[in-house]
Amino acid sequence: MSNKNYHELIKNRIFIGGANDAKDVLENEKVDVILDLRAESPGDTEYERVHSPIVDDAEFQDESIRMSIDRVVKDYKDGKNVYFHCAGGSNRTGTVAIGTLLEIGQAKTIEEAEEIAQAARPKINVKPEMKAALKRLYPNA
Repeated sequence: MSNKNYHELIKNRIFIGGANDAKDVLENEKVDVILDLRAESPGDTEYERVHSPIVDDAEFQDESIRMSIDRVVKDYKDGKNVYFHCAGGSNRTGTVAIGTLLEIGQAKTIEEAEEIAQAARPKINVKPEMKAALKRLYPNA
């Protein structure tokens, strides 16, 4: 029985969690890309990653959210396995998870995508400013 602190958003393909889980993901999963969503991310890490910063507790992060979602979706469609994380794996990670689910057709609405993401990782808690950005990015969802 494993005590993984990260979770599968899409089985065997897209993993989500916090920064402290990245090394475990690398050891346990066949991950091709690690996407670090932290704006406050350290310059050096013990693993290779793509830095795609989203500022926590800030409004109008639409462009950085869009860029992060696009990167996850592109890598996924290119057949790569992806792990993305913020600091704790709840707000920014949840935001990108919702957008990813919408983009790859796993959900039709923001609410449905949020339910799927929370079922995968119960600690997901998207803050109002991130939810507002998602509503601007996906006005019909």
